[in-house]
Order: sequence, then C-alpha cells, then structure tokens
Amino acid sequence: MESMGSATSAITSKGQVTIPKALRQQLGLARGGRVSFQLVGDHIEVRSCKPEQPLPTSGFGLLQTHRPPLPVDFDPASLLAP
Repeated sequence: MESMGSATSAITSKGQVTIPKALRQQLGLARGGRVSFQLVGDHIEVRSCKPEQPLPTSGFGLLQTHRPPLPVDFDPASLLAP
C-alpha cells in the first residue's frame, strides 16, 4: 500500500527513473535540480539537494574578462568592413 507522498516509477535501460510530478512539486524540484541517493537498510532514500547559493535568474556578470571594456559608441559592423 502506498502512502500519500509516494508513487512508483519504472526504471529505464539506463537506470533512470522519473520523479512523479506531484512529488517534484511538493519538494520544489525543477529542471536542473539535484537529488541525492542513500541506501538505508533494504531501500533507497532520495533527498532533494538545496543549492548553497540561489541560482541566478540571468547569466549577466557571470563571465569575467581582463580585457578593457569596449567604448559605448563601438559599432560591431566596423569589423566587417574590408
């Protein structure tokens, strides 16, 4: 008998399983999220891994460079001129 917070899922040929949508929503799991697996006696516990830092909403500022910034009036089309 399954409890309210459990469900079953088939194992693929690659050993993958799908976490049912209702459980993903309850745990706040989204694409790219991570889970950990632990063998406890005769069963496996799956736990959500919360990121230590919140994920950025954009990639702006993630890349660093040592080059000086381009001038504000720089025209990229000027690179195509013969």
